[in-house]
Amino acid sequence: MSHVNYFLRKKDGFVISTDPAALDKDAVFEFLLEAKWWTELTRESLERALRHSLCFSLKENGRQIGVARVITDYSTYAYLCDVFIVEEHRRRGLGSWLIRSILEHPDLKDLKRVALITHDAQTFYLRLDFRFALQPDYYMERLQ
Repeated sequence: MSHVNYFLRKKDGFVISTDPAALDKDAVFEFLLEAKWWTELTRESLERALRHSLCFSLKENGRQIGVARVITDYSTYAYLCDVFIVEEHRRRGLGSWLIRSILEHPDLKDLKRVALITHDAQTFYLRLDFRFALQPDYYMERLQ
């Protein structure tokens, strides 16, 4: 699998790209600090996570306004995380467009499972065909 041809979508002055060079890492760091779900966030931990993930950058006129990160084996499974849209651009359909773009990505669209964990956006993801685990007693995790 090659990422030489980066995924790119454009709509109404907005651009989604998987090109790592398109990602404003400083802006992403600030987004995730604001989000507060990554409690041990450091620039080094973010850099490592971005380097080992498929990242979707959402920009308007070159300004980073959103991001999403996918951890995947590109064969059967992907974990969607760190989805963020800046406050002034929320409720305009950009989050839905970003998630749909991820799910339609050529390397992800045929995966058996795309998982995520959300504490407050269940309704948003239900509208995008995500469902609660059918057998939650099978889901396990190890926390440190």
